Amino acid sequence: MDRVIIVGVDRSLRSVAAAEWAAGEALRRGLPLRVLHVTPPPGLDAPEHWPCRSEDVPGRAVAYLTTRHPGLRVAGFRLAGAAVPALGSQSGDAEMVVLGVRGEGGFAGLPVGSTALGVICSSGHPVVLVPSGLGGAGRGRRPDKVTVGVDARAPADGAVDFAFDTARRHHVRLHVLHAGAPPAGGSEAAGRVASAPQYADRAHVELELLTDFLRPWRQKYPGVRVLEDVALADPAQALIRSSGSAELMVVGRRHGEGPGPVVRALLRHVRSPVAVVA
Repeated sequence: MDRVIIVGVDRSLRSVAAAEWAAGEALRRGLPLRVLHVTPPPGLDAPEHWPCRSEDVPGRAVAYLTTRHPGLRVAGFRLAGAAVPALGSQSGDAEMVVLGVRGEGGFAGLPVGSTALGVICSSGHPVVLVPSGLGGAGRGRRPDKVTVGVDARAPADGAVDFAFDTARRHHVRLHVLHAGAPPAGGSEAAGRVASAPQYADRAHVELELLTDFLRPWRQKYPGVRVLEDVALADPAQALIRSSGSAELMVVGRRHGEGPGPVVRALLRHVRSPVAVVA
């Protein structure tokens, strides 16, 4: 079965950013793009589904993407039903599923939409969430790498493989970020903290662990430039800080489970696309 990249769209500007990112990835991978729009089932009366959606949302998205990317192979489909199972029904041959971090529903201030979270929890494919402000990055942003967050003691191999492969296709370096616990420095109540030599020793141990873990991946992807990085800090905060200078953030989740607290924290503060890989 031929692989395809799927992007879910609605009428929001957020989905335009997702569609653009998905189109670029489809061209880079030489795959067709399938644009899906889900309308609510008959009789569903919820504020997030007003007004009646009679317009051809996927057709409009396809026309826009074709104009922007003449070489893109793209087709649009309109589905009916609940969004998460409807998208899942069309994802059997997906290389990845791309969505906006939020859709047109929900409420102001909602960090991640229910559809995005539902697809992450149910999909066996990589799910890429694209923030709506992707095109408006700040002056300090220099998106020149793919960053993958790993726990070198219990790594998510699917996420690591996806990150190496994506860095290879994008011709960028791969930033592998491993967050380790800082050394115990005594009693916080007494105001004692770990010394600089203690931090250096712990960082050296964690870096050796990361280097050993990455050795077979470097052999599998010899053309990928790898930056090994250890942060003796909270994993979520380390990832959030790194997201401002990444083309793509990659994180893993366990099969059959939703995103853990680190992934949820990252999605609340995301500044670049995030791929969540089971």
